[in-house]
Amino acid sequence: MIYIFLANGFEDIEALTPLDVLRRAGLDVKLVSIDSELEVKSSHGVSVLADATLNSIDLSDSEAMIIPGGMPGASNLRDNLMLRKALQIQNAAGRLICAICAGPIVLSAAGVLKARKATCYPGFEEQLPEAVHSTALVEEDGNIITGRGPGAAMDFAFAILQRFVSCDIVKKMRQEMILE
Repeated sequence: MIYIFLANGFEDIEALTPLDVLRRAGLDVKLVSIDSELEVKSSHGVSVLADATLNSIDLSDSEAMIIPGGMPGASNLRDNLMLRKALQIQNAAGRLICAICAGPIVLSAAGVLKARKATCYPGFEEQLPEAVHSTALVEEDGNIITGRGPGAAMDFAFAILQRFVSCDIVKKMRQEMILE
């Protein structure tokens, strides 16, 4: 299972683009609200209905955990102790962890970026003191994938997809979505 975590104030494109791309490929993806309510509001006031709440799921089957940016969404995710602990467990198991834009601050707070290459939205670098900073649109370092911001959402989504499907499927989907 692939989980995308949502908190009020998340960035629409950074959460929904990976959801769209991964589901188009037939992967099991769940939107997870970190609050007790399934309805989560984006930073642009769009209401999204999550599939589950963090308290209601078992993350032991997690193949990937995805953290979108957006403010105050990323701060809300960062401040959730249960999510930070889950990220630590995910990292210790070597399973995929992904964050985009301001989202890497959540990974930093969980302590999973030590000496790892990571990119983030400009101005958030100081909140990733242990990371090796990159300005790439998408940065991959082992089981960690990070994206720079909203404009990188499609590349970020396809970097995640490449971890689950063949290059032929990725190429076919990029063509079908008029990216090539």
